[in-house]
Amino acid sequence: MKLKNYILVCLLLMVSLSVFPQYGKQKKADTLFNKFSFVKAADVYRELIDNNYNKDYATRRLADCYAYLRDPKNASKYYKQVVEQKNVPIEYYYSYAQSLRGIKDYKESRIWLERFKDSGGVVNANDFDKDANFISNVFNAKQQYFLDKININTKFSDFGAFEQNGKIYFASSRDEGVSIKRLYGWNEQPFLDVYVAEVGAKKIADHTDKLKGDVNSIYHDGPVTITKDGHTMYFSRNNIDENGLSKDKRGISNMKIYRATLRDSLWTDIEDLPINNKEYSVQHPALNKDDSKLYFSSDMPDGFGRSDIYVVDINPDGTLGVPTNVGNVVNTKDSEGFPFINNEGTLFFSSDGHAGLGLQDIFGTIQGQNGEFIDVINLGVPINSNKDDFSFTMNQNGLTGYFASNRAGGKGDDDIYAYHRIPPLKVEGVVSDAINTKPIANSIITLFDDKDNQIAYLVTDENGYYQINIDRNQDYKIVGSQEKYIDDYRTFTSKNIKTELTTITANLLLNPVQDVIKLAELNTIYFDFDEHYIRKDAALELDKIVDLMQNVYPDMVIRIESHTDSRGTLSYNDKLSIDRANSTYEYLISKGIDPSRITEHEGFGERRLTNGCEDGEKCEEQAHQLNRRTQFIVVKME
Repeated sequence: MKLKNYILVCLLLMVSLSVFPQYGKQKKADTLFNKFSFVKAADVYRELIDNNYNKDYATRRLADCYAYLRDPKNASKYYKQVVEQKNVPIEYYYSYAQSLRGIKDYKESRIWLERFKDSGGVVNANDFDKDANFISNVFNAKQQYFLDKININTKFSDFGAFEQNGKIYFASSRDEGVSIKRLYGWNEQPFLDVYVAEVGAKKIADHTDKLKGDVNSIYHDGPVTITKDGHTMYFSRNNIDENGLSKDKRGISNMKIYRATLRDSLWTDIEDLPINNKEYSVQHPALNKDDSKLYFSSDMPDGFGRSDIYVVDINPDGTLGVPTNVGNVVNTKDSEGFPFINNEGTLFFSSDGHAGLGLQDIFGTIQGQNGEFIDVINLGVPINSNKDDFSFTMNQNGLTGYFASNRAGGKGDDDIYAYHRIPPLKVEGVVSDAINTKPIANSIITLFDDKDNQIAYLVTDENGYYQINIDRNQDYKIVGSQEKYIDDYRTFTSKNIKTELTTITANLLLNPVQDVIKLAELNTIYFDFDEHYIRKDAALELDKIVDLMQNVYPDMVIRIESHTDSRGTLSYNDKLSIDRANSTYEYLISKGIDPSRITEHEGFGERRLTNGCEDGEKCEEQAHQLNRRTQFIVVKME
């Protein structure tokens, strides 16, 4: 029995040691996934699967990673496992069908498309086309982004929103009737200026919210990007000199990227960058996560199309390297612009050359193991529309950000839209002792769906804490178990909850089993034949009782029952058992237990044998030993 318990404890220890770090890994994997860092995310999801942590969820995410990495072979391998899961969201039938199409298994693909349709999914005519875009179809199988209200737009052109340190920087032509301002001949609106607004501000920005300093001129200025330390700004501006607009051979004033420095709360020291040229435009600056590279769009010669995305190194001393075209996975024969790099190094951009929903659409890039671009994903509705959609930015959390569009329903020419991505939803809680409210480490947590299918299995950490990512629009039951306690469970639902909700709390209270032997993981204490002294092995067990009563359950009350084997007379054994009860009682009192907490210490002689070793029966000494015992009964826990 001891060996069995030892093995169980070792197994639980190994499970707990492997599970505790998984909480952070799951969060990390989901964050990477939402930031389009699919190679890194896939590595972490594989670790979660190997550790059997929330395996169904991790398998679904891993399959999606392979789909977005343009690897339909591995995607179909994992989607096959996913569609066999109980209660799986039906969009995975669609994703599996698309991955099968990616490996040219058109017959099986049709079967799963029909199953998706029969389950309530909407199938379009091109879903059965052999040459449809595999990645974008999987990504857009369900809506990924949702729009939020933002109080920033006017009837003029507003775009290029960029959030940093609680402020939104954006370009706007709203400077109407405030000062002598030239009108841009193209649309008869004022020229663009850079504005700053507080995130969540109720007041619409006006001339008082213009960027302070020398960035704004009487011509077009913006959009902007700012280094992480907040001291350096890169911004677009018309090519101007001391005589005003400087024009190329065609009579066009092209755009340039300039650099400004923050001094005494003013943006000043404007620098013309060496990547600029009078004969073509350089605009739409974006910085990578460590400010060592500057991305931009340009129609410089020898590109792939009308305008392309380029990147140039920023040296430690601020000088720039030689611009490099990011390649034809991103750039097409048409126009690409408005690059943005999130903090995982993923490039987003606008294009009218890739397959889209309308004019300009917003795309995200897929990068391979070595950071090379391998494909692009159309971000789908509602980020994209049948009009121009551009200037996409993403905040640090990977879940929120901004873009601009001239779609119907806006306030003006171009409008800024805020978006959010539905964040991962988790159930979390603490498993506690119902008597003393102390957390219970190494509790087993099992999550079930509404049909009692097991979804996840893990062990609480040293603080009794657990966390499991779950699907939305499902009903669940969670059960907490521990060897020394009675199971507790909670039912809860993720249906009809707000999209911004990220956590459902389900704390569990376990009541101790009313048996102090189990509570303290004690063995019954035993005595030598015809003796009542406390043996060394018994003393160790009694010390556990002392610790339990003093430190864990300070209000617990017990009684002591002692017994003998059948050898000897009935009266002699009665006295011997009482002596054993007294020895046990005196030992506990000597260790500081209040006598009032031991209601009785009785001897029952040979009247309660645990086996058939009665008088006249031949039994081995080991069997007799089982009867020479003292047991402990819980009278009160509080």
